[in-house]
Amino acid sequence: MLRWGLPRDPEATAHVTGFVVTAVLTVVVTRAFLQLAGFPQVGGGGLHVAHVLWGGLLLAVAVVLALSFAGPVVRPLVAFIGGIGFGLFIDEVGKFLTQDNDYFYAPAPMIMYVTLVLLTVWADVLHGRRAHHRREHLAAAADHAVSGLVGGLSQRRRAVAEGLLARGRGARGWAETAALLRAIPDDEEEVLDPVDAARQRLRALMRGVVRRRWTTALTGALLLVLLAGAPATLMVHRAQGQTSPGWVEAGVLGATALTLVVAARGWLLLPTDRYGAFRWLRGAVLVTLLVTQVALYRVEPWLASAGLLLAVAALGVTGAELRRLQRVAGAPA
Repeated sequence: MLRWGLPRDPEATAHVTGFVVTAVLTVVVTRAFLQLAGFPQVGGGGLHVAHVLWGGLLLAVAVVLALSFAGPVVRPLVAFIGGIGFGLFIDEVGKFLTQDNDYFYAPAPMIMYVTLVLLTVWADVLHGRRAHHRREHLAAAADHAVSGLVGGLSQRRRAVAEGLLARGRGARGWAETAALLRAIPDDEEEVLDPVDAARQRLRALMRGVVRRRWTTALTGALLLVLLAGAPATLMVHRAQGQTSPGWVEAGVLGATALTLVVAARGWLLLPTDRYGAFRWLRGAVLVTLLVTQVALYRVEPWLASAGLLLAVAALGVTGAELRRLQRVAGAPA
């Protein structure tokens, strides 16, 4: 891809994550609003302006923004607006998979969830499997300089650019890029990044969590709720007189058993290898996110959404603890 002039953006994973999270929240908020409002329809005279149209419009706005402005400043805004648009679009997937335009098509929530999971996995394959080349880091630093040429650089964005520059040392054009960054004036005014603002608050919260002694207990409690919640959801579904396909119930129970095995391995490692233990515990959470929740969305979408929030919280706690342990291991004695 470098030969084709396609350097990867080292911040792309954060942008894609913001896009996916915004889409998920859009679907949840849209469905909750429609249910509370009695599913109102916009239009009249035989017309119905479905919200998939607003989703398409916002996706078009996101594409036009991405094509219109140079530099990295616009990308978080593109991810945010595009995420809302994609959420509104995919929320109506049931209408386009059924002959009777059934918005309440039972597998629709599962299809939405799988689609968003696959987007996340695709981003991980593209950006997380192979380390970025130093030329990609340098290209990203130069990209920050592009936006700074006209508007200056805030202290936060300059720190990001200098970090990228440091990782790109040795690549052709490094000295020129470094000189360009030094010549750019300071300017604290920049476009609001709603996704990053939320991310920074969550990171601060997670750092506060992992500095306390109850990190392990909190992780265990979240995993316990997730493990108990999966079969409990099946029981609630049956108590309501509803049935699920056999493969769904088998998937929920099998994934729950696998989560239990992986989590147990993590607990056994805790006394001797905390870093390794939390890697296994994070793996248990990923099994829940990638397998259990897929099946649960076919059973009870609202309960599955609650489980999704708990799983994301558990992923944040385990990830924050792993980063803390990495910093401790890298600190000088």
